Amino acid sequence: MNHFTNKVAVITGAASGIGRALATRCAEEQMKVVLADVEVAALQKAEQELTAAGANILTVITDVGKESDIQTLAQKTMDTFGAVHLLFNNAGVGAGTTIWQSTLADWQWVMNVNLWGAIHASRIFVPLMLQQGTECHIVNTASRAGLESGPGNSIYRASKHALVSLTESLYHELKTIQSKIGVSVLCPGFVRTQICDAHRNRPAEYSKPGDIADPSPISTAIDQFIRSGVEQGISPQEVADLTFLAIRSNRFYIMPDPSYKETVRQRMEDILNQNNPTFVIPSHI
Repeated sequence: MNHFTNKVAVITGAASGIGRALATRCAEEQMKVVLADVEVAALQKAEQELTAAGANILTVITDVGKESDIQTLAQKTMDTFGAVHLLFNNAGVGAGTTIWQSTLADWQWVMNVNLWGAIHASRIFVPLMLQQGTECHIVNTASRAGLESGPGNSIYRASKHALVSLTESLYHELKTIQSKIGVSVLCPGFVRTQICDAHRNRPAEYSKPGDIADPSPISTAIDQFIRSGVEQGISPQEVADLTFLAIRSNRFYIMPDPSYKETVRQRMEDILNQNNPTFVIPSHI
């Protein structure tokens, strides 16, 4: 997909971080942009800023973990713009501690957003794209955590590994039917976003007493390491620019930070050689 002017982009998690940067880039490409997010104030701010810059914007308050919200998002997109050409399943959160100490609510919230959000969007938006019969592209935001092996951040890791596999299957299935829909999986490393403060958007139904696990020494140390990495990470705008380069070249794997390829290679070698998993301590950029 090379031509973006007047095309329609739908972005989840669009109010901040990578999603906000993607929205800016879409606007720069003179696209019509649908911003979906659960964080109302940030969503309104993004709408105001992009509209002031001359962009054609639609905002839809969306909890991606709810199928009904994704259905509403698709309906409002079609009612307003009549099509969808770029779909960025970008919303993501993190929570919990070790696998056995994380609460059921921790698991449910992270999986609902990180994995089920993309599942709902794929089930609802892909048929619309196929019916259009035009060039389209889907980008699912996973993470380096979806390509590596290691301790801690376990729910997030599991959700992102599943999302990578989901996206690979979607790529193969759409290619099998010779569709005009391209697919990419975005696997950023450390990026300067608010991912470490995702709890600010944790729904009330997953925030009752006992729903949130107490941190363990393992998770506390890893969380501190991740927060430090995020603070030193690349900019969301750099990720957005690299993502558009990948869309133009129809490239599936988008890895903005090549420094973590060694940890991916180590995991692949462990699998191929049937070795026990190796934990390679990642370095900050």
